[in-house]
Amino acid sequence: MNLGSIVRRRRKEKKLTLKQVAEKAGVSEGFMSQVENNVKSPSVDTLINICRALEADIGELLQPLQDPLNLHIIKSAEWADIDVPHTGFATRRFLPPDERTVIDSAIIILEPGRSIPVRKEIKNGQEVLCVLRGTLELIHGDRTETLEAGDTAHYWSYTQSQSIRNLGEETAVVMWVGTC
Repeated sequence: MNLGSIVRRRRKEKKLTLKQVAEKAGVSEGFMSQVENNVKSPSVDTLINICRALEADIGELLQPLQDPLNLHIIKSAEWADIDVPHTGFATRRFLPPDERTVIDSAIIILEPGRSIPVRKEIKNGQEVLCVLRGTLELIHGDRTETLEAGDTAHYWSYTQSQSIRNLGEETAVVMWVGTC
């Protein structure tokens, strides 16, 4: 967890806009956005003003930063408990959106014959697939590879032509990791 995520979460809990917090804290809306997106770090005085605007005690706000270990576990028994919608695939992400600043990861459950396309807004992203159960087809540009349980692929995201498809007759389970 990082300071920007904590500030954003608290602001949303209070149902305040970025502009409202910025005005109360005496900073620009642009600066406030940069703080929430971890582009800029506020001075101690500015952080105190932001805390006041959020009606938060500075110690309470900074407490999550003191615990560097955030452990997120998905047990294999949970794979069967995932409801797969009509799209034919489901993802169980390890981290909430605010914590996916550098890397994203998920367990992907993919029904037979279904596919998932590439992430669209990625530039210079890298991805790793590890097939835990089933057989997948990875299409990456003009290459097509078949991956079976235990196989792993590491590649640069190719937004023009990339997808994974379940080739098997059983539900496939994949661990996926990608840079943001």
